[in-house]
Amino acid sequence: MLVNADFHVHSCFSSASSKDMLIKNMAPKAKSKGLGLLGTGDAFHPGWLDIIEETTVYSGDGIYTYDDMDFVLTTEVEGKNRIHHLIIIPNIDIARELSEKLVSKNKNVDGRPRTGYTGAEILDMVRQYDCLIGPAHAFTPWTGMYKSYDSIYDCYGKKPDFVELGLSADTDMADTVLELKDFPFLTNSDAHSPWPHRLGREFNAMELKDISFSSIKSSIASNKIKANYGLVPNLGKYHMTACTKCYKIIDPAIAKENKMKCECGGRVKKGVDFRISEIADYSEPKHPEFRPKYVHLMPLAELISTVYDKGVTTKTVQGKWQKLVDAFGTEIDVLINASLEDISKIDLKVASVIESFRNNTIEVVPGGGGQYGHIVFNESVKKSKATKTVTLDNF
Repeated sequence: MLVNADFHVHSCFSSASSKDMLIKNMAPKAKSKGLGLLGTGDAFHPGWLDIIEETTVYSGDGIYTYDDMDFVLTTEVEGKNRIHHLIIIPNIDIARELSEKLVSKNKNVDGRPRTGYTGAEILDMVRQYDCLIGPAHAFTPWTGMYKSYDSIYDCYGKKPDFVELGLSADTDMADTVLELKDFPFLTNSDAHSPWPHRLGREFNAMELKDISFSSIKSSIASNKIKANYGLVPNLGKYHMTACTKCYKIIDPAIAKENKMKCECGGRVKKGVDFRISEIADYSEPKHPEFRPKYVHLMPLAELISTVYDKGVTTKTVQGKWQKLVDAFGTEIDVLINASLEDISKIDLKVASVIESFRNNTIEVVPGGGGQYGHIVFNESVKKSKATKTVTLDNF
């Protein structure tokens, strides 16, 4: 069975997360997006584990179910050098035991615990409990593994189970790095809210024998991820080298000359694009045979926001988003599968921008320094490129 899975999210207990990040809100939003499996996030937080137990029904082999949405326990841990690690956990008993073992001053306060353990120490600890582990958003400048190390093995000492690419990178970028040729790539949302432009904005289409922890582990280990879906990388907020105060994009060479200081006085952060170029072994990607296609997405709510010039969380945008999802089933169906003619019957302007998205004629002003990129839609150029539509059948 093919299942769309987003493993990296955060609960209401994580800093900067919405108070609405509760199981009862995450489940329906994930279904509307087109997901069949969702990580719980924050599974080392005792209070969040209590809520999971109280809210869900245990379906067996590591799966917790609410309103026909299946959850698997996941967490992000901040280790030494502020490096973030994504962990997938077999069950709540193991999550509680590991939470007790993890030395962290904030684990009862913040959903993302901070610890002084190295990546190798965290890997060894969780592997004793049959967990899966890999670097979260591996290339990002504040907390990605590659911001501190030139090799994944220098961080972990041995091979972790996967590499999470993060919102500012895709497969073409990561497969310029030779040492990653044997790793499965995960693409996850890192959502801090259940808004449709956050939850499920990146996900993995996985071949699973059934929905269970054992099957998830087997699928990742045997490279049965059939597709990675994710943002166009320059929409990511750390894609380009930029100032963290004024968000001006700055040439990396000039930034280095100025000791990573912007003329406005702000600090300049190295972008994912440049960081990958520093550690790359190839100028062009070399994909291993097992590597699935990477399907670029743009959140439907952001496309609607662009054509109507309204905020993405406004009633106007959310109402139009809901109307389209109600008509076609899920956001993924609207973006990829539904015919433009049928979409036009509901909303001609949205049909036009989706056509441009499918034809790759939407301009993106790149993100950097902590600010997301943004979409610029020009109606006059929507057909200026090849018009082949990417669908679930031909991606």
